[in-house]
Amino acid sequence: MELSPRVDLALKHLESARSYMRGLLQDLTPDEWFWTPQPPISHIAWQVGHLAVAEYGLMLFRQRGRQEVDAELMSGAFRKHFMKGTTASSDRGSHPAPEEILAVLDRVHQQVLIEVPRFPDTELDQPIDPPHAVVATRYGSMLFAGDHEMLHAGQIGFLRRLMGKPPVR
Repeated sequence: MELSPRVDLALKHLESARSYMRGLLQDLTPDEWFWTPQPPISHIAWQVGHLAVAEYGLMLFRQRGRQEVDAELMSGAFRKHFMKGTTASSDRGSHPAPEEILAVLDRVHQQVLIEVPRFPDTELDQPIDPPHAVVATRYGSMLFAGDHEMLHAGQIGFLRRLMGKPPVR
């Protein structure tokens, strides 16, 4: 099956955002993952866990519904911990370790790279279910995944600067 030019664009957009976001994480210590400014806003651990859940939702779930493989990508508890509307707790013990968060992020991303190239272009203009506040179609959901990642990369970059770290770019 030939890769749809639109799917190719969406994947390249997401890959670019992921590369930038991962660059922001490279020099962080485990303690810095959970550093929270005052007043408390969020921390990097929540940001990255949320990105894993969002990539799953935008690139897989809203494209093809729930599948058996999804249970291997992340637990329901992980999904509920980092989904939209949740907040980062200042209690480090209430969150998974950075290594676990990155493992989920990587598993979801690898599954996206396996499945998304197979999505037929003819289905990309179909509405997504469940509906999303920002996008209406499967293709819009795919494109928004990269935009959403960059939005949170900006928050990660801001948290880094508040820690006194130099900008990455």
